[in-house]
Amino acid sequence: MKLLTTLLMAVAVLFATNVQADYGKQKVVYHINYDNPKAQAGALRNIQNHINAVGAENLDAKVVMHGNGLSLLLEPDELASVPKMKHANATPEIQAKIAGLKDQNVSFSICANTLKGKKISLDQLYDADESAIVPSGVAELAHLQAQGYTYIKP
Repeated sequence: MKLLTTLLMAVAVLFATNVQADYGKQKVVYHINYDNPKAQAGALRNIQNHINAVGAENLDAKVVMHGNGLSLLLEPDELASVPKMKHANATPEIQAKIAGLKDQNVSFSICANTLKGKKISLDQLYDADESAIVPSGVAELAHLQAQGYTYIKP
């Protein structure tokens, strides 16, 4: 009887770990305006977990960064030349995570107000170009929410 109970529990655990749900199509915007490297790495992990659960083909995911959140893309070698930033978190490990998310169609938006206010140029940021710049990170968040994107602040 003990063996049968153990076997049934093992089967239950196996099925529980392989549960998949049909979440349908989703539109989400992740908000990053903090510079804590562990929190930013956690946010990227949350996004990947979201993709894993829903499927990249079912997820329209955007990341909006402003203020200290730009430290996610600031390369460590650039920190000394950007005195208004305390952290530069675009390490090779973070760069690989960002590249992986971009390969799964996650877009990253950069606040123009932050670039100007903190005197950051695009060439100081990892894999950033003009097409990623939005006039205002906060206004972009409100705009996306008005378009039906679910707001997530990890």
